[in-house]
Amino acid sequence: MSEKVLMKGNEAIAEAAIIAGCRHYFGYPITPQTEIAAYMAKKMPKIGGCFLQAESEIAAINMVYGVSSTGKRVMTSSSSPGISLKGEGLSYLAGSDLPALVVNVQRGGPGLGGIQPSQSDYFQSTRGGGHGDYRMIVLAPASVQEMAELTIKGFELADEYRMTAMILADGTMGQMMEPVELDLEVKPMPEKPWTTTGTKMERKHNIVNSLSLVPEELEELNIARFERYKKIEENEARAEEYMVDDAEICVAAFGIAARVSKNAVDEARKMGIKAGLIRPITLWPFPKAPFEKAVQHAKRFISVELSMGQMIEDVRLATACKVPVELCNRVGGMIPSPEQVLEAIVKASKEIGGAK
Repeated sequence: MSEKVLMKGNEAIAEAAIIAGCRHYFGYPITPQTEIAAYMAKKMPKIGGCFLQAESEIAAINMVYGVSSTGKRVMTSSSSPGISLKGEGLSYLAGSDLPALVVNVQRGGPGLGGIQPSQSDYFQSTRGGGHGDYRMIVLAPASVQEMAELTIKGFELADEYRMTAMILADGTMGQMMEPVELDLEVKPMPEKPWTTTGTKMERKHNIVNSLSLVPEELEELNIARFERYKKIEENEARAEEYMVDDAEICVAAFGIAARVSKNAVDEARKMGIKAGLIRPITLWPFPKAPFEKAVQHAKRFISVELSMGQMIEDVRLATACKVPVELCNRVGGMIPSPEQVLEAIVKASKEIGGAK
């Protein structure tokens, strides 16, 4: 095992992208993810890569489109308002079946909101991010180590399935510092016969385009795309389960909310309350299986979020509304405390007649 390095979450993403073979980064500064761009600005010229601060978020995502069409690994990053500006480009990437990695280090909203952490872009990311019928693979790290590991995984999944992968972190994950192991395994890049790299008179011309004016052809493309999404749902859903096997109160949380919730679950266990935690690592595809299993014995679910309640809808869908699902949240840049989550667990336990 190599030595660990103390890094910010944003820096870990940038370094992991370089390790994954990304040599093209296009972005625009916005708090709380600017360290990603700053890191790339320093490192890319030294390794023969390209860093370009675009004139806008819109320009940056379209630069990603261009480089991705050549088969290169490419990344952009932003925070909530900036991701909204990239929405049209995200849809174009999906319509052209191009792989890319997009990082969203979320801040409070709506509008300009504030610069403190949030998880209120859950709907936006897990439902596509722009217009039309499409999905993105959405990965939610809960440590600086996972910021690095899931960045590499994001590039690999994007290439494998020819689609956009997103790292959906919150401002706390981007700014916090932890030791990181950077001796990370990277799979070889797959062949990409669809790229626009010149034919050398050896093959037919490749065309990358999201425009389909023949309705029957567009319908066929969308149906085929969703068949691929179905395979992703079957094969790529990931979650961490913590003390779930006998849990009567099951907490669902991702990112920084999951770290807070794990402490609350530990305290609840000390009080004799059978509490557990399911932490989705992929927000899309949402990991339904552990919820379907837990609902066989759990009597109450609590969704802990830095939003007004967004993931809670997927929790209800995954549990088929067989038991109540309640919300424990803070918004506007605030983070639920372990005490707040524990209070919600104790309240739920009393309501179902558990430990006093």
